[in-house]
Parts: sequence; C-alpha cells; structure tokens
Amino acid sequence: MSFLSGFKIRAALLKHQKGDNEGALSAYKALYDSGIIRSTYILPYSVLLLREGGEENYERVKQILIKAQKASDLNPQRKQQLFINYSVACWKTGEKDRAIQLMEASHRELPSGLTYNTLGFLYVEAGDAEKALPFNLEALEYDDTDPITLDNLAQTYYRLLNDKETAKQYFDKAHEIKPEQIDTLYFLAQYDLDNNDKEAALEKLTKAAEGRFSPLNFITRERIQSEIDQLKAGE
Repeated sequence: MSFLSGFKIRAALLKHQKGDNEGALSAYKALYDSGIIRSTYILPYSVLLLREGGEENYERVKQILIKAQKASDLNPQRKQQLFINYSVACWKTGEKDRAIQLMEASHRELPSGLTYNTLGFLYVEAGDAEKALPFNLEALEYDDTDPITLDNLAQTYYRLLNDKETAKQYFDKAHEIKPEQIDTLYFLAQYDLDNNDKEAALEKLTKAAEGRFSPLNFITRERIQSEIDQLKAGE
C-alpha cells in the first residue's frame, strides 16, 4: 500500500472518529471506488452503511465485505467482525437462515462477546426459544456483566417465554450496567406502563429516543417516538 493510500485511509478514519459520518462515508466510498481494498477502512465503512439502513446500503455492505475477504490486513479478529457485519446485512435483506448459519460458523471458529451478542439476538428475533434460551444462558456464563447479553436473555424471557417476572431481573441488571441501552429502556418503560406510571415510562422512552440506534435494535426510533406522542396526547 502506498503512502498516499495510507494517508487517505487515516484521513477517512479520522472523519469517522470525529463524528463526521457523511464525510467519512464519502471518503470510504472514494477509497473503495479507487480499488484500495483494506479491512482497516472497509469494516468501519460497512458499519456506517448498516447504520444508515436501507436495502441499497445493505446490499452494498455485502458487496464490499466480499471484496474485503481478500484484504492483506485481514486478521482473525477483523475476519470475525467481517462475518458479523455480513450476517447482519443478510438478516436485513431477508436472508435470515443464511445470517444465522454464518454467525453459528463464526461462533464455532472463534467464540467472543461479539458472537454471543449477535447470535443471541438473532435467535430471539427468529423466535427460536429452543436455541435462544440455552445460548443466551451460556452467554451469561461467558460474561455476566455484558449489558447486551443481559438484554438478550431478558428479551428471551419477555418475548419468547412470556415470563416477564424473570425478564425484569435481567433488564434491571442490564440497565444498571448501561443506563442508556435503548432496548432495555424500551422494555422497562413497558413495565412502567403496566404499573400505570406514565411519567416514568415517558422518561425512559425519551432517553431511548435520543440514543444511537443500530441494525440490531429490537425497537426503532420511529416506534418509540410514536409511543411518546401517544403518551403525551393522553396527558
């Protein structure tokens, strides 16, 4: 890789780090279109595209990550992140079985917090209680302080097993560790509504709406805002 290419990559990454997502996306696209294939920038490029959302961006993610498999700087950790991002793009484009199969293969090869988080969530989203519960319990043994793991397990009990009492314990612990976690705030707000505490629910939903959403959030900003509007209209 030339000095100029390295400089361009560093400049693009700096834009991303400073929160200039639009500038970073433009710089990443220019790098890719010029034929520079390095996982150093393609992985964060794929993350931005996933966060932007939309069918075109999800297909673009799959395209660039296929190319990134041949990158000379692709180490085992980056390879795992590549498979995770590719799996998420597959999930978002309706290839749900393929997404889960890829994540299962990645997890077998190199189990990590990332694979536990992602695959655990996909099992819940797929409505597969038989896989979701044992896997997310195993994830809890792997790291019982990971807020995403705790939320995944809580959602397993809440959404798949209709055991809200057990779910609440894990939502509470996840919230204690990461108070701004979007899905956790949303579900805890539902408990507040069950208890007719609209003020507490509104506070949590408002905080959740201010968060940075990802493709692996159960809830969307639009749905949260809709619930906020309904609560305010009923005041």
